[in-house]
Amino acid sequence: QLQLVESGGGLVQPGGSLRLSCTASGFTLDSYAIGWFRQAPGKEREGVSCISSIGGFTNYADSVKGRFAISRDNAKNTVYLQMNSLKPEDTAVYSCAADRWLPSKTCRTFSGDFGSWGQGTQVTVSS
Repeated sequence: QLQLVESGGGLVQPGGSLRLSCTASGFTLDSYAIGWFRQAPGKEREGVSCISSIGGFTNYADSVKGRFAISRDNAKNTVYLQMNSLKPEDTAVYSCAADRWLPSKTCRTFSGDFGSWGQGTQVTVSS
């Protein structure tokens, strides 16, 4: 069974940084594209970023381009989301997910592409 566990969330002031981790158990992450998604109260889930299984292609939502960076460490079976210059509107529960497709050189921040989800970690940006 594919299991993903997120960590690294918390409370941070506007302009601050956090690094989220997504660690897999029961499978190796390097065979999967991994996506990060977020959902704020009363809003729909939003795709934030993804990294492909082949070649390290990355994709970002316009709202986070230039501020967030996704990366993977296959030796640690972990994908990271470095979040800088955080804004109050970044407040949400952040979840990672593994895609359901064969290994590919691209990825999309489309939730329908992803089949295994973590429980999420809360990120709150507030002064």
